[in-house]
Amino acid sequence: MLTVLMECRDQEAELAQTLSVLVSAAVEGLVSDVVVLDHNSRDGSSRVADAAGCRFHSTWDIVDVLQKARAEWLLLLEPGARLQAGWIDDVMEYLALNRQPARFSPSRTYRKPFLTRIVRSVPPLEQGLILPKQQAVTLAKSGMGLEDIAKGVKTAAKPSRLASEMIPAWVAASAR
Repeated sequence: MLTVLMECRDQEAELAQTLSVLVSAAVEGLVSDVVVLDHNSRDGSSRVADAAGCRFHSTWDIVDVLQKARAEWLLLLEPGARLQAGWIDDVMEYLALNRQPARFSPSRTYRKPFLTRIVRSVPPLEQGLILPKQQAVTLAKSGMGLEDIAKGVKTAAKPSRLASEMIPAWVAASAR
């Protein structure tokens, strides 16, 4: 089972998009809880999280949040990211057979222009990150965010790549 973690700031619509994809995973028993870590949002992010049954923290310490996660595996996502068909079975199989972190495959439909892909580095959570809770707790220090944890995982060992695709959050943000 997974605990899903997201950080947000004034991303009500993006948060709703991502949470809607997670509903079927909760029904299937893959997602046990969702935690939203807020950075002073002034929109309806807290209402969206509450309506979806998420734990919403406006003040938080990453070490405490990770230790209180219900599941032994974590899924770190950006609000607006949308996991594509087949992701639930792919993740369930991966968790049953592996103990190392993994990322989703980039969407073949939504890609930045070629030159942009070559010049820019990929943000640490653009393809999400699945990792064991214990590894995240070991990497976490007070004051860190989810991106910092993802950077620590990237430095320690290159995560595996899942077959299922994820539409990155920047697609939802660019539609605003």
